[in-house]
Amino acid sequence: MRLLTILTLCATLLGLCPAMDMPSFHTKGTPTGTATGPLKPGERLQLGPVIESAVAALDGGLELVKLDVDQSPRTAASYGVQGIPAVKAFRDGRVADEFTGALPKPMVESFLRRLLPSEADRLVELGDEASLRQALELEPTHPGALAGVARLELSTDEAAGPALAAIEAGDTERGLQLLLDAVRAASGDTRDRLREVMVGIFRDLGQDHPLAQRFRRELAQALY
Repeated sequence: MRLLTILTLCATLLGLCPAMDMPSFHTKGTPTGTATGPLKPGERLQLGPVIESAVAALDGGLELVKLDVDQSPRTAASYGVQGIPAVKAFRDGRVADEFTGALPKPMVESFLRRLLPSEADRLVELGDEASLRQALELEPTHPGALAGVARLELSTDEAAGPALAAIEAGDTERGLQLLLDAVRAASGDTRDRLREVMVGIFRDLGQDHPLAQRFRRELAQALY
């Protein structure tokens, strides 16, 4: 199950940064939650406690991490925090949603709930065929469910089978290349299922992964 992390950027000059847990943040890699930029004094007192209480109410669905922008200005700059307050939601290492301005509590709670996995997401994480097909019943266009079902259907395919075996063995680059070759040679429903498998692998890798970026471009060229 993917971890969603709330990364809150604050400023010690305003006296509003509790103790930082910097090691836990850095060991988790790119944050997958919410980044909150420094607020005006009046706004911070409204938004900070609202986010903290809303995260706590989700009972572990999100992790809250606070980062002092005075101590780590480069980190704040790397996320492009310019306006105040700015909230950016990250999932799988990339921005999934964001807002600017101090929102009322119901809107903040709604924003956070949208970051949590849906029932279809949970079923896809289970990975068995029954769960994947149930996920598609709930969300017919769910990319993870489409990819999972396609992988099952293509596991014995003469072209796709070796590609999927390579990916399972950890040779993702070779597997993607074989899938791309299969896409170029296929047509109709088989081609669509191969595309769905590749899109699912891009999702698992993370959209900013070098292999995802490279093969996404090559897949688009092969399709169009």
